[in-house]
Amino acid sequence: MGLLGVISTKLVMERSDLLKKGKARPMKNEFGRTEIFLTDRIALILRHGNDPNNHILPHLINHRANLHALKDIGVTEIVGINSTGSLKKNLCPGMIVVPDDFITLTATPTIYQNSTVHITPSLNEKVRQKIIKAARSCEIDFADKGTYWQTHGPRLETKAEIKMMANFADIVGMTMANEAVIALEMDMSYASACSIDNFGNGLLTEPLSMEEILAGISKNADLMIRLLESYLKISYP
Repeated sequence: MGLLGVISTKLVMERSDLLKKGKARPMKNEFGRTEIFLTDRIALILRHGNDPNNHILPHLINHRANLHALKDIGVTEIVGINSTGSLKKNLCPGMIVVPDDFITLTATPTIYQNSTVHITPSLNEKVRQKIIKAARSCEIDFADKGTYWQTHGPRLETKAEIKMMANFADIVGMTMANEAVIALEMDMSYASACSIDNFGNGLLTEPLSMEEILAGISKNADLMIRLLESYLKISYP
């Protein structure tokens, strides 16, 4: 069995006994340079980089180079570990959403240049169902479907934007749609597990702060590690 591709954050890697053993492998392709961390079962991409002094902001991530590097080492299946804000009061911080669709109204990156090829964007249902099975197996509080709204970033959303988005989506983030589109263009199966780290701006009376978001990300990192370990037991024993 091949390697499972994982796209996540440095915090998840640092807290995982499995992932922190990954050996760094610099990669270069037609879209740029990146780095993969390899274990015996996982090929890990840190979407925001591995340098705490050079955090790669969402709008600057080279998704094409990252995904192409995974493809170059033979990855065909990818699980995205994504951080999100909730657009609904019944979806609380500490929960995980396994989205079945997404919205993005800004341009997504593409591998196609001067081509008439077009894809119909989607998340891979087989990978989605395996994430759901893994979440059930480790008894995580999760929603088995939902719509992800991707904003461009790096700024957070206004209260009015959150109010509008809540009519059409369940969670909001800045990266997943780009990863899903590029993976599909490269013929790799991709789905995501989204941790809810905070309520969207304006859902609560208290103003949203970056401190609150970072605290939620830190708290949920252990949940995502449990989910990933469960996924490996099911699909990559």
